Amino acid sequence: MHTIKALILTLLGFSIISCGNDAKEKTNLSITTNTKTNVFALGETAKLSIENPKGLDISSVTYKMNGEVIDETLQLDDEKLGIHNISATVKFGESSEDITTKITILNNEVPKIYGYKIINTYPHDITSYTQGLEFYKGELYESTGQYGESKLRKVDYKSGEVLQNINLSRQYFAEGLTIFNDRIYQLTWQENIGFIYDVNTFEKTSSFKYGKSKEGWGICNDGKHIYKSDGTEKIWLLNPETLAEESKLQAYTNKGKIIELNELEYINGKIYANRYQKNGVAIINPKNGAIEGVIDFSPLHKLVTQHQGLDVINGIAYNPDTKTIFVTGKRWDKLFEVEVFEK
Repeated sequence: MHTIKALILTLLGFSIISCGNDAKEKTNLSITTNTKTNVFALGETAKLSIENPKGLDISSVTYKMNGEVIDETLQLDDEKLGIHNISATVKFGESSEDITTKITILNNEVPKIYGYKIINTYPHDITSYTQGLEFYKGELYESTGQYGESKLRKVDYKSGEVLQNINLSRQYFAEGLTIFNDRIYQLTWQENIGFIYDVNTFEKTSSFKYGKSKEGWGICNDGKHIYKSDGTEKIWLLNPETLAEESKLQAYTNKGKIIELNELEYINGKIYANRYQKNGVAIINPKNGAIEGVIDFSPLHKLVTQHQGLDVINGIAYNPDTKTIFVTGKRWDKLFEVEVFEK
């Protein structure tokens, strides 16, 4: 068990935040919970109360979580994981005061460890700094990064032959890609812009600005929503028509948040996310952000040609035709087709 926990921490790393109160000094009113740190696990009950050291005659309290009215007793069964804003409007006499705090909701299960079996190995362009990888209608598409090297490609995955290619302007550092309704969505890193292409012609048809997320890292879709990572623990849900960030997930284990989520792929109801600078992939529940599993792909790094520019794994794609997963990395000369299994 200790070995499994160590592997999870090595592959992902985590950070836990203890959320305290943000109360005004005027009345010394504050929101308290039934835990000292305001940290709860999914399935637990949060009980809210008002600390009233001056003994004010409180007539009513209205609690809200993320702007929605809640009861003072909150059963945390179906909530999204991560940090949530709790507010209270406290009325006393003819006055009222708004006070706030935060709570953190963790998953209630340890992530499962998954292994893999290599089915096939294919050639891959060793110069490609892979940022995004996705199959669409049997074809493999790839986005590569670095300033002056960023590209959008369609590739024959069996031979490695480049079938279509667009070089981005040197001012852009390309990141992840996803394909939805015959449109390719490609992110850039810090340029705050994404590009949309026609999947058949590779013609750039439009672009979009990021909203609440400052950077572009990974992107995928489930046929209804587009999911975007920004280098933090957050995964944003984008409206597929307007590209507006309508809501977000926060990726958490039973110990804390997982930051630097990178390339994303939606596979059989789950989001698979590469973790930057880690040769592992997190399996995330798209309903609440829970990291339910970890795949250790680190041995693949030793199976590719070792050279000065070699970097970590970053590129995961699911092929519905073969029902297998394809994995590569930044400046890897191989593309691996694998089957994943729970250990």
